[in-house]
Amino acid sequence: MVNIVPVSGQGFRPYEVHIGRGLLADAGERLADILRTRTVVVADENVARTHGATVIGALRRAGVEGALVQVPPGEASKSWRGLERLCDALSEQGLDRKDLILALGGGVVGDLAGLAAALYMRGIDFVQLPTSLLAQVDSSVGGKTAIDTRHGKNLIGAFHQPRRVLADIDVLATLPPRQLRSGWAEVLKHGLIRDAAYFEWLAGQGASGASGDPDALEPAVVRSVEIKAAVVSEDEKEAGVRALLNLGHTFGHALEAELGFDEAILTHGEAVAIGCAMAFRFSAREKLCAPGDANLVESTFIAAGLPTRLDGLGGFSADALLKRMAGDKKAEGGRLTLILARAIGDAFVQRDVDDAAVRSFLIEEGAA
Repeated sequence: MVNIVPVSGQGFRPYEVHIGRGLLADAGERLADILRTRTVVVADENVARTHGATVIGALRRAGVEGALVQVPPGEASKSWRGLERLCDALSEQGLDRKDLILALGGGVVGDLAGLAAALYMRGIDFVQLPTSLLAQVDSSVGGKTAIDTRHGKNLIGAFHQPRRVLADIDVLATLPPRQLRSGWAEVLKHGLIRDAAYFEWLAGQGASGASGDPDALEPAVVRSVEIKAAVVSEDEKEAGVRALLNLGHTFGHALEAELGFDEAILTHGEAVAIGCAMAFRFSAREKLCAPGDANLVESTFIAAGLPTRLDGLGGFSADALLKRMAGDKKAEGGRLTLILARAIGDAFVQRDVDDAAVRSFLIEEGAA
């Protein structure tokens, strides 16, 4: 069975997210109505080895000789240099504005290939084929594309919605356990922002998804995509409610930046897990939510094998973290904006957060 979640909203063409098993092998059939004679599959070198032949074979069965363009794995590819190299490769393939890009991989490839598609010939169509859990439930849906700079994560980008998303649950079996848990952090985040009953299921019956159980992963991906699709449909450009999807990210991005985006030390999902736990602890500290909610959030992330505190990551300066947070995309005029919570399932945007309160909190959390 394939679940289809529609994504629509003002200002962009509606599309579908297909969620099920064996979708990469059926990609030619599922994309038949939008395939082009010249279709380029962009994948990192690791994903290309694992899944490249499956997708190219699916395209051939649909009568399309797809070309495979590989990029180096890792966050370093989301850079000016990585974007330049990819755009050069698209030009070498002779793509024009009526052709198609397939982004095959995790969030790095989806962000990079999506931004290249937004810029190349002033915009060509692309499809997301996410191969990581994090990408399936988060970065492949909603049209955010970006690269990093030395000043921060995802600072240069564009909104460019995909034509379709194929989320194949089977490919998640090839993920290392740490990467699967990293994606699970984003799954938990969706429950925290909008659906307390979903979070309760994830913490209980559905918790086996964090260990790779496909019978738990599939409904988790479906529900997370439904939540994200609903938010994106309300607010494509993050003028309001879409900022809720960044729960945990202001703290998390600051940690990632201070660590040089080194995923050997801290993956993005691990940073989000710490950030979500910190957001709830700060909310409880400010008497916005019950301490019991913050404790439950922390224990659920820990049970999933995810970090919730700064311990073991090295020393952090509270002032350095604050500076990173002030440069976050949600900040306005240098004033902090945080996603906080009144309860599990009830997140909200808090603007003009007091710097002194956050600095004091960071010191309590272990920053110097």
